[in-house]
Amino acid sequence: MRRLALLAAPALAMLALPGAALAHPKLLSSNPAPNTAVAKPTKLTLTFSEELVGPLSGIELVMTGMPGMANHAPMPIKGFKSTAAGKVLTITLPRALPAGTYNLKWHAVAGDQHRIEGQYAFTVR
Repeated sequence: MRRLALLAAPALAMLALPGAALAHPKLLSSNPAPNTAVAKPTKLTLTFSEELVGPLSGIELVMTGMPGMANHAPMPIKGFKSTAAGKVLTITLPRALPAGTYNLKWHAVAGDQHRIEGQYAFTVR
């Protein structure tokens, strides 16, 4: 019985460790928020539940529609700068986004090194 207790102690200690080490980053908030309309942003921010590994976290931004152009082909937006500080990923755009609809695909890596992805749409008026 004593031997069983000695073997079980390390397993129980592992269960008692905080779950944060095994958690994946979750998107808690963003600006612009999903499915909202905003006025010509020059900066986008995404806040996650975990501290990010900056070089491994980022976004892809695609303009999916433009007012007055029914057959607008998806147009990737390039030339922005992404920085991660703690739990916040900030995207600085070289100029304000023009009016249209956008799809933002994000990927985030925290301390557990697992890449988590998601996406949402927003509109610039």
